[in-house]
Amino acid sequence: MESIDLFGLREHFNRSRILLCFNGPISRSLIEEIGNALKNYLQADSVLPSAAMDVFSAYVEMTQNIRHYALSRGYDELDSSATIVVARDAEGRYVVQAGNLVEVRDGEALLQRLDELAKMDKAQLKAAYKTQLRQPRDEDAASGAGLGLIDVARKSAQPLAASLVGCSETRSFFTLRAVI
Repeated sequence: MESIDLFGLREHFNRSRILLCFNGPISRSLIEEIGNALKNYLQADSVLPSAAMDVFSAYVEMTQNIRHYALSRGYDELDSSATIVVARDAEGRYVVQAGNLVEVRDGEALLQRLDELAKMDKAQLKAAYKTQLRQPRDEDAASGAGLGLIDVARKSAQPLAASLVGCSETRSFFTLRAVI
C-alpha cells in the first residue's frame, strides 16, 4: 500500500467542513457506534435537539438502507461497503451523504423515486408519508426506500439529491445527499 497523505486529507476534510467520514463494510454495531459518535458531536456543537435528531435520523436511515440492500443482494464484504460523510455547508446546515454499490436497474428505479420526491413540496411530502404509513406491510417485501426515505425528504431543507455512477455493466455507485 502506498503512503497516504494524511495531512492533505485532513486539509481537504477541513476545507470541505467534513465532520465525520467512513468508508468500508457496514454492520449493525458499526452503524450504532458511528451514530453515537455523531450524537456526541452534535451535543458538543450545541445543536438544537430537534435538529440533532433530524441529522441523526437521516444518518441512520441511509446507513440502514445500505446495509439492508447489501444483505438482500448477498453482496460480499467489499461490495457491501458504504461511504458516509457528514459535513456542514456554508450556511451551517448539516449535509448527510451516503453511497454504495447497487445493481444498475435498482439504482435507476431509486433515482426515479427520488425525482418524484424532489418535485413534492412539504405538504405533498407529508401526505405521501401518511399514505405510505397506511399501506399494509408485505412481510416478504425487502425493506428500504419507503417510509424512511420520505421522512428524510420531509426533514431536508432542500430536495434530496442523488447520483448514479456506472462501475460495470451490472453495477453502479449510488449516492444520496440530504441537507438538514
